[in-house]
Amino acid sequence: MTKTARRTSTFNESVIREMTRIAHRTGAVNLAQGFPDFPMPAPMKEAACAAILGDINQYAITWGAPALRIAIAEKYRRWYEMAVDPDTEITVTCGATEAMAATFMALVDPGDEVIILEPFYENYGPDAELAGAKPIFVPLIAPNWDLDIERLAASITPRTRAIVLNTPHNPTGKVFSRAEISAVAELAQRHNLLVFTDEIYEHLVYAGHHHPIATWPGMRERTVTISGLSKTFSCTGWRLGYAIAPRELTNAIRKVHDFLTVGASAPLQAAGAVGMAFDADYYNHLQLAYKQRRDVMMTALVKAGFSCGVPDGAYYVLADFSAIDPGRNDRDFAVWLAETIGVATVPGTSFYGDPGRGTSSVRFAFCKTFETLGRAAERLDQLTR
Repeated sequence: MTKTARRTSTFNESVIREMTRIAHRTGAVNLAQGFPDFPMPAPMKEAACAAILGDINQYAITWGAPALRIAIAEKYRRWYEMAVDPDTEITVTCGATEAMAATFMALVDPGDEVIILEPFYENYGPDAELAGAKPIFVPLIAPNWDLDIERLAASITPRTRAIVLNTPHNPTGKVFSRAEISAVAELAQRHNLLVFTDEIYEHLVYAGHHHPIATWPGMRERTVTISGLSKTFSCTGWRLGYAIAPRELTNAIRKVHDFLTVGASAPLQAAGAVGMAFDADYYNHLQLAYKQRRDVMMTALVKAGFSCGVPDGAYYVLADFSAIDPGRNDRDFAVWLAETIGVATVPGTSFYGDPGRGTSSVRFAFCKTFETLGRAAERLDQLTR
């Protein structure tokens, strides 16, 4: 029998991508995977075509084309009054997913512990395990997904290396408050910890405000800020992300990135720089359109009998189905919903380290056209008949 590496035995394939395959097989409306089904901004597509036709088709600089790094730095100055050196503090990666994986491999040693707030985006656990670290899961407090500061503090040990913070949050849509961010910052500084912050949904906030922890006093030197273009510009297939970190941390991240992927797509980086320069009107329209989609999704879910809080950010709803079908677990319910009702979701347990959590919930993605959401709502109506 062929032997495989032990590190791959500690986690399974992506449940999100598996549910997309089930959607394809069954013809279900795919509200499982978080990719928009509407066009990305035309100026970025035109810029990508121009770059390809202009023969910007060879390797870019490994850590990112200068124009894109400069545009990212300017965006952070404009939005957050955060000074970033594009030459020494930005690494452009193949998606935010690679940025997080490279950060783990560059900054975490085997045997270290990394605190992950659950529920969590499914990649964080495997990222830790592939780096040889031990993920320590600290649950947020339902129904509002409040940060349990005392439990977070109690989870820190001499082996703790970092805390992973995702805001706005996948899968709950939580936007962490200033008080919660301050508590994480205080603990990180008190215990000399790093913070890996996933801010890919930074511009999808419907209540409250996005607060980058790197802007807190004393946090710039210990924070890796991870984001990307996929969600803001509806181009998940372009795989363009980035990590912002102090020079010393960036040097390590760049080395890992170099030997993982060499670099991100050169012509798409040229187009990404165009998007980064969009003015506030673009972001205001984006936010308003997604808030309307959220409201359509919430109306359909409540009408169908799901119990769920209203997300303040991102583009997901984590919904409890126990009033609809108390006899099934989340995996069976999600498959049944796709095969019988025609709507694909993600089982709740895929967002937890503890297999006993999330068993009565599924996640819906509302990053779809109003037509798609309408078709999903019509199918979900069957649950009340």
